[in-house]
Amino acid sequence: MSKNLSIKLQWILVTVIFWGMGSYLVSFFTADEAIRKVAVQAGRIIASGYIFYGIGMVMMNTFNGAGDTWTPTIINFCGFWLIQIPLAFILAKYLSWGPLGVFIAIPVAKTAITLAGCFYFKKGRWKTINV
Repeated sequence: MSKNLSIKLQWILVTVIFWGMGSYLVSFFTADEAIRKVAVQAGRIIASGYIFYGIGMVMMNTFNGAGDTWTPTIINFCGFWLIQIPLAFILAKYLSWGPLGVFIAIPVAKTAITLAGCFYFKKGRWKTINV
């Protein structure tokens, strides 16, 4: 089995575990049903973005390994400070989604970071960096 396939299977396995066994896993930490409900919801929503988390990490570390540290810095800054935090605030407060809005903002931001990383990777500027 190729390493790439093995990694994809790991992402799928972890996502399936969070989706199927989230309530069981959360039960180790609390018996409060209200907290368990929110925690399971968080786990499922965040797990839906695991594939993008993995790809995004690979993209950012590709730039770092090539010596291009500014590209991942800027992408991560924009992804977290300009997308994730404002989106979480807007969804939670202005749209009154509460914790659900915060949970949704996480995979949305990670997906945006991954797409930006793929875009800049294909541009190839990282290949011209002198270390």
